[in-house]
Formats: sequence, C-alpha cells, structure tokens
Amino acid sequence: MKNLKLLFLAFIFLCSFTAAEAQSKKIDVSKSLITWTGKKITGEHEGTIKFKEGELIFKDNKITGGNFVADMTTLNNTDQTGSSKAKLEGHLKSDDFFGINNFKTSILTFKNITYKGNNTYTIIATLIIKGISNPVIFDLNIKGNTATANLKIDRTKYDIKYGSGSYFDDLGDKTIYDEFELAVALKF
Repeated sequence: MKNLKLLFLAFIFLCSFTAAEAQSKKIDVSKSLITWTGKKITGEHEGTIKFKEGELIFKDNKITGGNFVADMTTLNNTDQTGSSKAKLEGHLKSDDFFGINNFKTSILTFKNITYKGNNTYTIIATLIIKGISNPVIFDLNIKGNTATANLKIDRTKYDIKYGSGSYFDDLGDKTIYDEFELAVALKF
C-alpha cells in the first residue's frame, strides 16, 4: 500500500510538471494587427483588422498550439479617405462580403505544427469566416516577443462571391480576384 501511495504521488507530480512545461503567451491586442490586401483587375485596396484575443502555446520553447479571434467589426480601409473609404468599408462589412452584423469575429485555430528550423513553423490551421470552416496552411516566424505570418485566403470558400470571375460572367474590369492576402504581425 505504501508503494502504491508513492507511485500515485509520483504520477501526480509528473503530471503537474508536464502541465507546467506548456506556456501560453497571450498577444497584446493593442499592438498586434492583421493587414489585408484585396486585388481586382483595376488595382487593389488594403486595410487592417484588429484582434479580439489570441495566444500561442509553447512547450520546450517550441510552438504546440495557437488560437486567435479577429474582431471583424474593426475592418478598416487604409488606402482611401472620405466617402470612398466609408463606402468601401460599408460594402466589405455587408453581407456581400463579411456580413459583420451576423459574424462579428473570425477564428483561427492551429491543428498541426511542423518546426522547419530558424524559428519558422509550418502551420495547418482551421479558419472560420462567416461561420464557414476551411483549412489553411502558412509559415509562422517567431523572433523574440513577435511573430509574423502571411496567408492567402480564397474568399469563395467562405461564400464571399461578390464580383468573382469564378462565379459571374461579363464582369470585365469590375472583377475582384478570389484570393486576398493577410499579413499578420503579433506582439506578446
């Protein structure tokens, strides 16, 4: 019985030690940012989206997980001013694009992580936009208390088809490309 108690205490100690090894680093939402670029035949637009929350999980100084929530209500256009800016932001927030009245957040959750060396990881994650979930693959680079990633997202996979030449004929120079780009800058 004494040996059983010692084994049980050793097991509890090891479990608590293992759990203590994993460390969650919350992002500083005031300093972390998503910069988006959407392109069309006649040019492009860019802007930003702020995070609502996010974290990277480390174990033995390697990333083992991550969860991020983007606040879609903060979607902002940075290359225009005045009424053009307001018009584009309103359209992007409408049901034609991100439908923020019904979908105030987008969520990214890491599913598989491969260390490539030089503080770079290949991430397979699930991205939820407008309640629709799809896998995405990207590289994440860590440097000190910062992390960066660049993603290309096919908007049509999230039922965002407005102006898509893949779904509509005769759009001409009104065609908007299906992929948009995200440059993510995280600070902890």
